[in-house]
Amino acid sequence: MSIVTLQVGQCGNQIGHELFSAISGDCNGPNRKTYSECSNERFFHESPTGELVARSVLVDMEPKVIAQTISKACKSGRWRYGAEAHFSQKQGSGNNWANGFCVHGPRHKEVVEELVRREIERCDRLAGIFTMMSVAGGTGSGVGTYITQCLRDMYPQSFIFNQLTWPYGAGEVIVQNYNSVLTLSHLYQLSDAILVHENDTVHKICSRLMNIKHISITDVNKVIAHQLGSVLQPAYTADSSSYYCRNPIGELLSSVVCHPEYKLLSLCNIPQMSSTSLAYSAFNWPGLLKHLRQMLIASARMEEGIDWTVSVPSAVTSGGESGKNSRQKSFNMSIANLLILRGKDVSTAQTDGFKDPGLYVPWFTTGNSFSAWNSPVPFNGYEKSATLVSNGQSLLKPLDNIVRKAWDMFASRAYLHQYTKFGISEEDFLDSFTALEQIISSYTHL
Repeated sequence: MSIVTLQVGQCGNQIGHELFSAISGDCNGPNRKTYSECSNERFFHESPTGELVARSVLVDMEPKVIAQTISKACKSGRWRYGAEAHFSQKQGSGNNWANGFCVHGPRHKEVVEELVRREIERCDRLAGIFTMMSVAGGTGSGVGTYITQCLRDMYPQSFIFNQLTWPYGAGEVIVQNYNSVLTLSHLYQLSDAILVHENDTVHKICSRLMNIKHISITDVNKVIAHQLGSVLQPAYTADSSSYYCRNPIGELLSSVVCHPEYKLLSLCNIPQMSSTSLAYSAFNWPGLLKHLRQMLIASARMEEGIDWTVSVPSAVTSGGESGKNSRQKSFNMSIANLLILRGKDVSTAQTDGFKDPGLYVPWFTTGNSFSAWNSPVPFNGYEKSATLVSNGQSLLKPLDNIVRKAWDMFASRAYLHQYTKFGISEEDFLDSFTALEQIISSYTHL
């Protein structure tokens, strides 16, 4: 089954290019014929001349980024984008979320819908639509949110899986928290799941683990693409133990999104290091999984600086308190987790540590809370690697920070005129705040 991707705005288009580059490079290694065939069917189709063409639609309101993205793909020589699978304005449209959602989205709806329809019709079977964009962008995020709404109406039975990049905490755009509130509140109702990458966290990975001295946006995007590829590339699952999974998005969602009220997913991936360090490093499954489990418990996004003092609370304390009341504040409660292992000797990896009932909410059985996928094919140069997709409380703090900052601005009516003049009313803001407060409450009271 094939995945059609939608790359929206500068952020989505740049990450999308890095993702397809990582996937294409990963398929070129030795002894992976079946793996490569499955991956190519999932992400590419063949042109009449035999070239690999990405199953992707590129959308931005300015032509510069799309032109650069298409050019980079062509220069790789391994794959390219479709000649007409993109849409952009001929000039800038002002960096305004409301302008994108209320004006440019409706204005260009039919053109973008037609581009997506063409890509879907090229698929023998559709696994789902995977969108990439910034949660805090201006016009692009507004357009992306509106287009997602249209795609949900067009394909009500298809999976829509969103990847959102969250802004730096000390961002340069004063209204980024407004944009984040509007984007997330809308997409939460439209998408089947939302996978979040935080720029601050990825930046730390580049600095502390990859040892990059002068970190660029490309460096950040490559880390995000590596993590996405580690999830989306072919793997064996519980439902397909003898052949590579043919319904990747469906099986992922059935593994970690067990309730429509809980759709926020986070991702941890280890190891991650510079190519220089990788050449002199060796890893074993017990060590990798021990670190990854503690990252889950302590809500850490990388293996450096893990708080090893955080532990799984007992079900009942000596004083008779329930586990819920006795939890450490830093303990990350999970609804469900998906562990994806790739590389040498993957069949020997022991995953029992992730089946501990104490990790999960009591109202969902542990047998359904934890899933494991695997592939003996090393991913992207790493002999062994492990990825954890988690639905739990780890995103509560950044979400709460965004909502709090946006509410403080809203209470003083700061910059509201930039939204109301294009059709986003104060009532729309209040609805968005209410929706996100409900999400925060739901995850807080797990």
